[in-house]
Amino acid sequence: VKARHGAHALAGFTSARATNEDNFVFQKMIRCAFGTNNIDHCARLCHMASAVALKKAVGSSAPSASSPDVRMATAFIVCGTNTTVTHPVISSQVFKAKYESGAKIVVIDPRRIEMVDHADVWLRPKNGTNVAVLNGLARIIWKEGLANDAFIEARTEDWQTYIENLERYTPEYVEEVSGVPQSRLREAALIYGKASRGMLLWGMGITQHLTGVDGALAMANLSLISGHVGRPGTGFIPLRGQSNVQGCSDMQGQHNNLPGYHDIKDPKDRAKFEKAWGVPMPEDEYLTLVEMEEGAVEGDIKAMYIMGENPMGSSPDIKEVEHGLRKLEFLAVQDLFLSETAVLADVVFPAASFAEKDGTFTNTERRVQLIRKAVEPPGEARADWEIICDVSTAMGYAMSYPGTAEIMEEIASLAPSYAGIRHERLGGSGLQWPCFDTEHPGTRFLYGENFPTASGKGLFHVVNQDDAGEDVADDRYPLNLNTGRLLEHYHTGTMSRRSRGLDHMRPAGEVEMHPEDARRYDLEDGCMGRIVTRHGSVEVKVFVTDRTAEGAIFYPFHFTEAPANRLTGGPLDKASKTPAYKRTAARVERFG
Repeated sequence: VKARHGAHALAGFTSARATNEDNFVFQKMIRCAFGTNNIDHCARLCHMASAVALKKAVGSSAPSASSPDVRMATAFIVCGTNTTVTHPVISSQVFKAKYESGAKIVVIDPRRIEMVDHADVWLRPKNGTNVAVLNGLARIIWKEGLANDAFIEARTEDWQTYIENLERYTPEYVEEVSGVPQSRLREAALIYGKASRGMLLWGMGITQHLTGVDGALAMANLSLISGHVGRPGTGFIPLRGQSNVQGCSDMQGQHNNLPGYHDIKDPKDRAKFEKAWGVPMPEDEYLTLVEMEEGAVEGDIKAMYIMGENPMGSSPDIKEVEHGLRKLEFLAVQDLFLSETAVLADVVFPAASFAEKDGTFTNTERRVQLIRKAVEPPGEARADWEIICDVSTAMGYAMSYPGTAEIMEEIASLAPSYAGIRHERLGGSGLQWPCFDTEHPGTRFLYGENFPTASGKGLFHVVNQDDAGEDVADDRYPLNLNTGRLLEHYHTGTMSRRSRGLDHMRPAGEVEMHPEDARRYDLEDGCMGRIVTRHGSVEVKVFVTDRTAEGAIFYPFHFTEAPANRLTGGPLDKASKTPAYKRTAARVERFG
């Protein structure tokens, strides 16, 4: 395929469930053997908006705080994350801070999630109005004299432009736009603004919108206005969705950077890797994940290598995804199980699981931890990195390593924040990057003295509420569909639905609907309904509950027999290319 169509007709999806070592050699193969930067992974679908925003605001896309800081915080804003379901360990630390130390909790979420029962204030905005609410909170903090003037003066830039824009976000305006009562908005702002140690936690309720980057920038602005960053018990944590999504990003399973966040467009950065790897680095950014899928439909992408991802469950508009994958001249899939994507492949490489290989994962708090092989892989399954090395070598770029420890040594030689990471140092609880040399103890929290921006300061950004291009409800599709996760299952279910216990507890998805909407559309609890959007339809049971607001519905995305992403699609966030999974106009009609 490469000989016929050129390097940029090839593409690769790497995996946040694979180790750092697996991901490092995969991106090396894509760049050195394939000769393209057409590489991406699942962060594009979830927290890429956070990564883009934080890079702009504070110079790095990483979470600033760690688990001990969560337990030390005196106030939390938990926004767009069903934390007890998606991150139960983090939620237990939040509860520890509240019930042992008296911390206050503000929840911002359109659904009545479990965290609401523990909250001091619950803000229930209309879906898609995050920016208005967050700007409204910042304005109250400023107007009440709670802005950290010393921090702002010494450690930030663009403050004046930022606050001039905040003037319009009065409590009255925010209530009109979002439906959040003025009194509750004020109460929430005072909790965070008066706190001695404030912490921001957010998830895909912030990022999976056409304005996902703006939402994450609004969160970063809150950290800067309050000075709640760079100290113990303060900071922000965009809560990651998979076991190694942070590490996969660090290894640069993405199109625009080389490992260690080196800029693919910077000649000096490219030269560093060209010297290490002995081949020219492709210069352009090329395509993101969804753009590669679109390229397959359009005929520009001719072959794909997908490691540990299931775009037939996770990508938006899976009808089009299937069309593109079937149109490819060649598709290779490397996975543990025969997923919905793998059944379409020309070649399937059986891969070893985390328990069947050595390597490292990097978790949400930047902690690099060692995993050790517990059992031998079954049948012909092999570690991902071993398979990749053989494929790369067969394509003309030889790769061979004695083991994963040697791969980590190469990572450390190229990525400054991993420079001190070695397998032999990772016993016990591991090390948090940045870890600059083999004597360095690792770094618990970031930005204590400066930010890794050009000026060393954090940057305020003007962001505004904007519905342009959103899939808004209308007479034909009067409800707002929000998709997300359940406690019992994990992403597209390729692993968790093979657990009999978990699948018995949650064998199928249900669409959550407010009682008034159920009455309005002649539906009742337990009946079969058809969710219909501009992109497709699925038939599922109706679950009538006030957990979901009137005018909104919620449907989980774990169930590929009735896939949520048959319902989603359309435009992407312009800056991050992240899909708008959280806001799709829909209707529910009786079925059967």
